[in-house]
Amino acid sequence: MGFFDFFTNDIGIDLGTANTLVYVAKQGIVLNEPSVVAVEKSTNKILAVGSAAKEMTGRTPGGIEAIRPLKDGVIADFEMSEKLIADFIRRVVKHKYLMKPRVVISVPSGITEVEKRAVRDSAENAGAREVFLLQEPMAAAIGVGLSVDQPTGIMIIDIGGGTSEIAVIALNGIVNDTSIRVAGDEFNDAIINYLKKNYNLLIGELTAEEIKIKIGSAFPLEKELSMEIRGRDLVAGIPKNLKLSSVQVREALSETLDIVVEAVRQALEQTPPELAADILDRGIILTGGGALLRGLDKRLRQETNLPVHVAEDPLTCVVRGTGKVLEDFVKYAKVLERSRKD
Repeated sequence: MGFFDFFTNDIGIDLGTANTLVYVAKQGIVLNEPSVVAVEKSTNKILAVGSAAKEMTGRTPGGIEAIRPLKDGVIADFEMSEKLIADFIRRVVKHKYLMKPRVVISVPSGITEVEKRAVRDSAENAGAREVFLLQEPMAAAIGVGLSVDQPTGIMIIDIGGGTSEIAVIALNGIVNDTSIRVAGDEFNDAIINYLKKNYNLLIGELTAEEIKIKIGSAFPLEKELSMEIRGRDLVAGIPKNLKLSSVQVREALSETLDIVVEAVRQALEQTPPELAADILDRGIILTGGGALLRGLDKRLRQETNLPVHVAEDPLTCVVRGTGKVLEDFVKYAKVLERSRKD
């Protein structure tokens, strides 16, 4: 590399439904922002990107819309995704570099060819010289520090905002993967629907997220938690307070969590016996924001009888994986998919 380092600055992007993280080679993680764009409806002019736009969610006046351009881990709104990626790349790439950056972007393993092209085109239009795609479970495994080139099997469960990826990795490849579009966003929706159905209380997405983070759990807690929440009474139409406990939130999340547990079971059933023996020894590793849900590891341990470990700093595993790939392209060449122009 040497000489070219002066001219370019490679970046890794974990393009998530809820948050986008950016890693710059030799600098580390330099950006972690919500994947939200605020737009003025009449002119389609972008008013804010990232945190500033997220704060507007559910609070915007009629003329402003807060858009999440990624749905289920993939691009749903092409134009807005491009603006989002371009804004983030511009923020981290300083003009002193003469060449455009090479970009490694993590994508869900269940992504289609059309969706791959959308990601690649967005990044190229946003200023990338070359785009490499890296499957999320693989990025997470590399980020955790596992040797993905070994013949021993590793099972990773990466629960993000839009997708949960369950993959068994060995010899630089994904042996089997289950990608379900049930993850953090569905947990929020489950809380919203539960309160609507049982208490006639309407809450917004940000409140649901706050409930999930503060008192959400997947397994009974030693000391149950509670919090005051505010919403709108659907019958009277006026603001109303309610005291909510972690037991109720667990009930709200139970069906959604069952889907994740069932997907893990299916993934284990499809795993070749030799690799299944490795997983029994090494256990399952949980990454992604969903891994922070209290007691999720215990719930999975109970359901699978396997050791389950939550990765250190699970939110950044995927982007740290893209970073390690940037630092050693030669070593990780086999796990990358170079996007080709058709």
